[in-house]
Amino acid sequence: MSSREDASTGRHAAHAESFTHNADAYAAVRPGYPPAAVDLLVPSDAHDVLDLAAGTGKLTEPLVARGLRVVAVEPAEGMREQLVARLPQVEVLDGTAERIPLPDASVDAVTVAQAWHWFDEPVAAAEVARVLRPGGTLGIVWNDRDEDVPWVGAYGALLHEVAGPQLARGTHPTLGDAFTDVLRTDVRWEHVLTPEELVRLAGTRSYALVLPADEREALLERVRTLVTTHPDIAGRDRVPVPYVTRVYSARRR
Repeated sequence: MSSREDASTGRHAAHAESFTHNADAYAAVRPGYPPAAVDLLVPSDAHDVLDLAAGTGKLTEPLVARGLRVVAVEPAEGMREQLVARLPQVEVLDGTAERIPLPDASVDAVTVAQAWHWFDEPVAAAEVARVLRPGGTLGIVWNDRDEDVPWVGAYGALLHEVAGPQLARGTHPTLGDAFTDVLRTDVRWEHVLTPEELVRLAGTRSYALVLPADEREALLERVRTLVTTHPDIAGRDRVPVPYVTRVYSARRR
């Protein structure tokens, strides 16, 4: 492996690890997923579902509300603690996409919310295919802010300044030969936050979490200035944040 690849791998690991230390803020201000998107992720005849890289349970919760038997797998201890507190009835396991702690052909559907870009895609796709029953489905979803809206574009520009080279988000996943019928659907919706919650939201991004403390505070102060002075949202107590939720579904052969 080259020094550049080593650096990229180390950066990726540091960003992934950062979430465990900020799980409470993640649970409080990150958006969930609109019902229309959840409907696309899991077929109506599914019963046993694996929510992979489940985080704090943002997607697990609406899956459980649909009457599904859900197993949540999450590698970050802080995230698992939030998930257990939120959904004590759910079986929560320590594991990764590359080593899923479930038997072969044990679930009807696998869901992955806001996390596929963290995985080693070929290994994860093979593991997901292993735990799925034949004909089972994989549903992958990302929430992306709609940065065509001017104030959202300005908000995103502040974050992009510190983010450096971006880890892929919302991009077409590579699933390999085990899957077919790959379909993408976009769902537009709004997540309503207070101005201060918008500041906290910026702080939950992995690239903000790994900044030195002084640089992180400087970034958040710039975000605070934006959300309290931008003419499109200044003076509002509640701000609707427009999102495009990108849903990918695929069927195991």
